[in-house]
Amino acid sequence: MRVPVSWLRNFVDVEDDAEQIAATMSVRGFAVEGIEGVGDDAVLDFEILANRPDCMSVRGMAREVAAAYQLPLRRLAGRAARAADAVPGGPGDLHSASLSSGDDPNLGITINAPSLCPRYAGAIVDVSIGTSPDWMQQRLQAAGVRPISNIVDVTNYVLLELGHPMHAFDYNLLAGGQIVVRTARPGETLRTLDGVARTLDPETLLIADAERGVAVAGVMGGADSEVGTMTQTVVLESAYFEPRSVRRTSRALNLRTEASMRFERGADPQLPVTAMERACGLLEIIGAGTARGTIVDRYPSRIEAVTLSLRRARLAALLGSPVPDDEVQRILEALGFVLADTPGGWDVTVPTRRVDTRREVDLIEEVARHYGYDRVPTTFPPLDVAPPPVDPSITRKRHLRTVMTGLGFVEAMTFGFIAQPAAARFAVPDDLVAIANPLSESFAVLRPSLLPGLLDAVAHNRRRQVRDVRLFEMGATFSQRTGERQALACAWTGSAAAEHWSGSGRDVDFFDIGGVVAQLGSALGLNVTLTASTSGCLAPGRAAVVTAGNREIGLSGQLLPALADAHGLPNGETVYVAELQLDDASAEPGDVRVEALSRHPSVVRDISILVADSVAARDLRATIQAAAPDALVGIAEFDRYDGKGIPDGQVSLSLHLTFRASTRTLTDGEVDAAMNTIVVALADAHGAMRR
Repeated sequence: MRVPVSWLRNFVDVEDDAEQIAATMSVRGFAVEGIEGVGDDAVLDFEILANRPDCMSVRGMAREVAAAYQLPLRRLAGRAARAADAVPGGPGDLHSASLSSGDDPNLGITINAPSLCPRYAGAIVDVSIGTSPDWMQQRLQAAGVRPISNIVDVTNYVLLELGHPMHAFDYNLLAGGQIVVRTARPGETLRTLDGVARTLDPETLLIADAERGVAVAGVMGGADSEVGTMTQTVVLESAYFEPRSVRRTSRALNLRTEASMRFERGADPQLPVTAMERACGLLEIIGAGTARGTIVDRYPSRIEAVTLSLRRARLAALLGSPVPDDEVQRILEALGFVLADTPGGWDVTVPTRRVDTRREVDLIEEVARHYGYDRVPTTFPPLDVAPPPVDPSITRKRHLRTVMTGLGFVEAMTFGFIAQPAAARFAVPDDLVAIANPLSESFAVLRPSLLPGLLDAVAHNRRRQVRDVRLFEMGATFSQRTGERQALACAWTGSAAAEHWSGSGRDVDFFDIGGVVAQLGSALGLNVTLTASTSGCLAPGRAAVVTAGNREIGLSGQLLPALADAHGLPNGETVYVAELQLDDASAEPGDVRVEALSRHPSVVRDISILVADSVAARDLRATIQAAAPDALVGIAEFDRYDGKGIPDGQVSLSLHLTFRASTRTLTDGEVDAAMNTIVVALADAHGAMRR
């Protein structure tokens, strides 16, 4: 919001220069994006957040400046001041027109959709089209608006000054002298001021005359009722439109205007008549027109101000120290709130323009902003209750994050909304959760898996010549069948290890990603196994399902090459992925035991066996662990051979077996006995023969 300082001073007599005003407002929550010199004036460019539409005007910012400097906010005399918090305007005679409200036989206004348009006001003004005076053009240009004609310039001036959008129709182009506020008919079209013919849906709120649409409510006027050089009489529109309706229409038409930005955030329903009087007053000041004397104000759905309770004790508790009553009253009243004393604090009536203030804590924030955050104590108040225990899921995520970064992975954060085709590759289409009002087709459904977004991130890195990419993400996944669930996914492409001068590296393979899954299982306190399976997103023969006990908790393997291509990865790129459902991977917390390192030596024995090639290595390890004594502390495969000299259907496996006792040195006889027991167990369970 660009605010010329001279315009600001029409509302509040602040003597500071632009830099000092910017510094004062920055500590009250307003970011100043820049200060620009325009002629003899300075322009402050404030960044206004979406929840503060009341500050998208010169008057709105003047109210904040007045509260910050403890200065009065200048008001107009007469009817406009009684109607609302009215203000002065340009140089010279600063006033609003004093118009009566009632029916006008020459202007009929009918609201057929009061839920979408609670208030609509109109007035007939006889005009003389020309250029606006220099002072008005200079202010508009300083605020970033191009002057057009005196009538349009006045409506833009009121928009910037009061924050309330207005529109002018050529009265002679309105059929029957009627304004009808209704929703569009199916297939109805309207050519807007930008010259584009737009097809409207039945949810679009339309301003029409007796025959056709003349404006898209709250967004843009129609070209067929546009004010031109031959216009002699106009109808000024000043209304309040339901914010969600304007927001939906603006997005549906892909049309954003200064008016829609204000209406969709929430205009002030008490301001239409005041804005109308201000516009008519300005037209009189610049000699551009004279109102016929009547404002037709239709207000079928009244919007009442909200009253909140503000407690002294709650204010002191949240800020860490009490705030004097006179300071609380000064601050809130300067911002336009109305206070009534209660035994424990105040009942506070919230101005209808303050759409951001709906809770007691919002009032406390207002007090804190203008009282000064620097006056809030920097020490915590004493606690009278013990803090609640940390959620176990938070501790688990921290631990998993440490494990994954220790394995060389980098954490990624991707969108929870993704395109429907991308989601369908990783889930059954009927199980997808669609977004009712997506921003675009790229954000049409909630993600059923973390992998689509993660693969897009891998592709983004590969396009930037990063060959070795290891990414992981933890977050929520969604399905109609299971609802929202927490998952961890990872993707790995490139080398299995960093390049080194001592030798060439190798590319990541199925067993590397399986090792990552094993480490995650260990971190979760689970004994996970990988079993060959088929999956719609993994390559046949390199796909595994991850199980823990009898529970299936995820998948692991090579991504289908077709899916890699679909996500924009280089042609022929091999990507290995894994995904675990953390809600299924929970384990009962066990006792943490710490043992001293043994001071006694280990004994390593090698064993080579012939066994059927269909036997999984994990089954062999399980048999060895079950048969061996507690002294067996390690099993490691170091060779696999199935060539010459090995019968068909069999394979030779060689393993290191490590034995160690914590209290003494093992004897050869004890180790030999353990080896014999292991050999017998392998023969009984798998038909293995020692070589």
